[in-house]
Amino acid sequence: MVLSHDEGLDQTLAANAALISTEICTNLLKHARHGEVFLSTLSDRTGPGIEILSVDRGPGITDVAQCLADGYSSTDTPGTGLGAIARLSQEFDIYSQVDKGTVLVAQIRTGSRAKTFVGAVVKPISGEAVAGDAWAFRERDGRLALIVADGLGHGLMAARASAEAISAFRRDSESAPIAVLNRVHAALRSTRGAAVAVADIDPAQGVVRYAGIGNISGVIVRPDKPLSMVSHNGTAGFHIPRLQEFLYPLPEEALIVMHSDGLTTNWNLDHYPGLRRRHPSLIAGVLYRDASRNRDDVCVVATRITGAS
Repeated sequence: MVLSHDEGLDQTLAANAALISTEICTNLLKHARHGEVFLSTLSDRTGPGIEILSVDRGPGITDVAQCLADGYSSTDTPGTGLGAIARLSQEFDIYSQVDKGTVLVAQIRTGSRAKTFVGAVVKPISGEAVAGDAWAFRERDGRLALIVADGLGHGLMAARASAEAISAFRRDSESAPIAVLNRVHAALRSTRGAAVAVADIDPAQGVVRYAGIGNISGVIVRPDKPLSMVSHNGTAGFHIPRLQEFLYPLPEEALIVMHSDGLTTNWNLDHYPGLRRRHPSLIAGVLYRDASRNRDDVCVVATRITGAS
């Protein structure tokens, strides 16, 4: 696989990635009949590696535990089933509901298990080769900074705008969301502009600092009810109002979801028993599958940080 080579995986890990990919795609064809597979690199998350995320709306799995038994395969697939995928992966999780479908994540990597778990799905609108949405994060001194950008429109020009926003974010050592947004705003003046939101997550202090311009949604998923974070109207690179930063409490084992307007805002994780505590890539995959508008680029990011107060 090209991604395995680009990430510097050794022959064993590259072979495992190829087998896992084959097994996942075979399962989609034989059981779900259709679905999607997202491949992404892990260099900026957990160290060199690749993530394979499978999303389908198939019949679901009645007994996940049975299917995870190593060697079990209902259709004699090459890798002998889900158990082999789990065994060959450094990180694995699966969420399935009967008659609703299955989402599966497998990571093949050289890095150790991360304290911060981040998962995302990015997909362009039908007919475009690149997405106008993008995201990034960085971890420093126990804090996590997260950005989501949605370039205006679709295609290459939208992708350029969101890429400029991500580049400005990565160049900036400042973590305060307002400071980051001001840097992004200046960087986007030569582009068509973008909706942008930045979250600065501080587990030690138990707070999230958030500032957003345009239709980027940020939600803190809490045990009682979700808390939506505030973004203001405007377009980074063109017109932004007086920026305002909001401070929110960060619950223990906090789950934070940020997404572009390619996702509706009426999703509810309570409709998916047990999903809130699963791998964030599964959460991003389920939300993409069930809440996409299907007429826009989409970016959805989920992150959980252990040790929040």
